[in-house]
Amino acid sequence: MTRIAFALNVADPERAWEWFGRIGTKVDCYKLQMDLFGRGGPELIRRFVVAGAEVFLDLKFHDIPSVVAASVRAAGDMGARLLTVHASGGARMMAEAAKASAAFGPKRPLVLGVTVLTSLDAAELERVTGCRQLVEERVMALARLAKESGCDGIVCSPHEIGAVKEACGREFLAIAPGIRMGPAKAKDDQARTLTPQEATKAGADYIVVGRPIYKAADPLAAIAEIREQLTVRS
Repeated sequence: MTRIAFALNVADPERAWEWFGRIGTKVDCYKLQMDLFGRGGPELIRRFVVAGAEVFLDLKFHDIPSVVAASVRAAGDMGARLLTVHASGGARMMAEAAKASAAFGPKRPLVLGVTVLTSLDAAELERVTGCRQLVEERVMALARLAKESGCDGIVCSPHEIGAVKEACGREFLAIAPGIRMGPAKAKDDQARTLTPQEATKAGADYIVVGRPIYKAADPLAAIAEIREQLTVRS
């Protein structure tokens, strides 16, 4: 069953905590990103963990191998269950991240390689890399590298899930942001989106959902609607 990671796209740690009080275990995981961590720090992560929440610490580590390994150890000490590294940091960097995670044993944090940000389309990717390449090709190259380096899975757009699963195996996790209940609007910063139903059919292990929940008039009803979509796989 595809799991729901709620993206806490709020800057205030107390507002984030209010969301936990409001939703609790109705979602499977809470994704805390850079701006929120910058204000709440390790104390906020531990607060969620102590309360029984699964924390997805999305800081996208990208540095020399030793620094990333140290960062993974710090995330594990906080109790994070999932964490991200940029796959473009290379095989050695990801291998060191995986090694640092393994030291925590059975309850280790899962290391996820970030492939191509869902805000990038083919034109923007070319500007970043300096070469012309399909987004899907870039994602697949980084996915294979992440698996070979010992990562547990990747973060990719819903559109690449099927190909990633075919190339890397069903056990290799695919975490999909860019989830919308309908077509993305022109001002949306996600360029490659799918609905929860489409993502679960593709084989997503987690879907990252933010706006459809926290902008809903009734967030609990929105979560229930997402759950209903996730049960439809045919």
